[in-house]
Amino acid sequence: MNALQEIADIMNETDKKAFIQYLSKKNKRKDVSNIDLFESLITDDINNKKKFLKDKKSTNAYHALRKRLYDNMIDFMANRSFENDTSQENTVLRLLVVSRLFFEHKLIKTAFKCLAKAEEIALAIEHFSLLNEIYLTQIQFAHFNLSEPIEKIIDKFKANKKRLEYEQQLNLGYAVLRRELAAIYHEGRIVDFQSIIKNTIETHGISLKQGLTFKSLYQILFIANEYASINNNYALVQPFVIKSYRFISKKTNQTDRHLYYHIYILYFIANYYFRNGQFKESLNYLDLMFMELQKQAGKYYQRFCLRYFLLLAFNENYIGNSQKAIEIAEKALSTNKKADPNDSNDIRLMLIVLYIQQNAGRNAVKEMAKLNHTDSWYEKKMGMDWTIKKSLVEILLHTQQENAEIALSRIKSFKRRYKKYLLTVDEERVIHYLLFIEQYVMKPEIIQTQKFQNTLEAFIVSAENGPKDIFIMSFLSWLLAKVRRKPVYETTLGILKTYFLSSDFK
Repeated sequence: MNALQEIADIMNETDKKAFIQYLSKKNKRKDVSNIDLFESLITDDINNKKKFLKDKKSTNAYHALRKRLYDNMIDFMANRSFENDTSQENTVLRLLVVSRLFFEHKLIKTAFKCLAKAEEIALAIEHFSLLNEIYLTQIQFAHFNLSEPIEKIIDKFKANKKRLEYEQQLNLGYAVLRRELAAIYHEGRIVDFQSIIKNTIETHGISLKQGLTFKSLYQILFIANEYASINNNYALVQPFVIKSYRFISKKTNQTDRHLYYHIYILYFIANYYFRNGQFKESLNYLDLMFMELQKQAGKYYQRFCLRYFLLLAFNENYIGNSQKAIEIAEKALSTNKKADPNDSNDIRLMLIVLYIQQNAGRNAVKEMAKLNHTDSWYEKKMGMDWTIKKSLVEILLHTQQENAEIALSRIKSFKRRYKKYLLTVDEERVIHYLLFIEQYVMKPEIIQTQKFQNTLEAFIVSAENGPKDIFIMSFLSWLLAKVRRKPVYETTLGILKTYFLSSDFK
């Protein structure tokens, strides 16, 4: 998809109409084709697109037209974003800019009132970089207000500067760790992430004992959550979850001002409890998350709704409401088609797992067919860990559907592509698990032999004694169900009840 199309796709209908009016006002000649080109981007009429391209694509004029349209689209979206932005941050910026204008025109009293209002809002939203500019402006023009001790302003500036420096150090550390995570997930880079976290914290002088903000807590929780995911051990992030709960409890009067980060924090906490089999706690935080999604006219609903539905469906599934979980996932996919493709892929993969657990093979095959990109493509877009899970689910599906040749082909491909990586990151249990599946595919009756059953039971006991993770046990439950000749879903709930020793299971 080209850049013009990508920008056009994020415009709503009001934006599109306004942009056409914007072009009309700018056009000085009637023979300009920029509106025609834009309409060819937003129309579903393929013939219209082909006709326009056929007429124009071979000429230099066409490429010049595209460049001008691209520049106009960027200018329009930039202005529109600023015009429509009613956030408190934007309000502070406007007050700061207008205060400086008033100072230039010697409207001193009004200028200081604007700065005072800007400071009040910036303090409320803990925006230290804007506060820095406000205090510098107050100091610059302090000679106009002799009744206000300059020492008081300087003290506020210095105190804020310390908070700003800490935030900047945390931002730097967060950026470094995000890049390392991206390399791990999308390039399969093998690193000691625990050491990288430790070194990054030491290098950038990050202290978790310092005062938290909603943004800094989000950044810390993001890294902790990803670290737990890499290690398949969510008990590692328990201290961060407890700290998060305490922080939110003390800041209830500020949550609306930091809505984006507040929603993300609630999501992280809900995910933590789910991965540890504490479904009631997870559902409680999902309820809070849903309430926050409705605020400010649903400003962040589209951004987070699929993540919410993903966790909601997973929780419902593992407390025994499998049909409700499937309905939630199906509805989420059908009614949120313009959501983030990564979130859609997450829900679709989950739905396939739910279908497999219910032995609804045809439905699972239908959904799997929609995940039709190559493994290489998914590694780049979704990450190595997600692609490995997707490949394992696909193998289980073909095995369950008795597509032995396809299953064996996928197993061979999986080992060729991921065996070395999995062994290097100490995930040989995935290879061992795949060996069980391969033996079963090649010789289904082997699962009834005592040797196979004993080996599998020992493998499951070893997994149960390791880090707690609901997805690992779900994969093992599928194979155990085959051995016991029991339904997959029933076996899964049974083994997880013992695994987590939780009353959340029915």
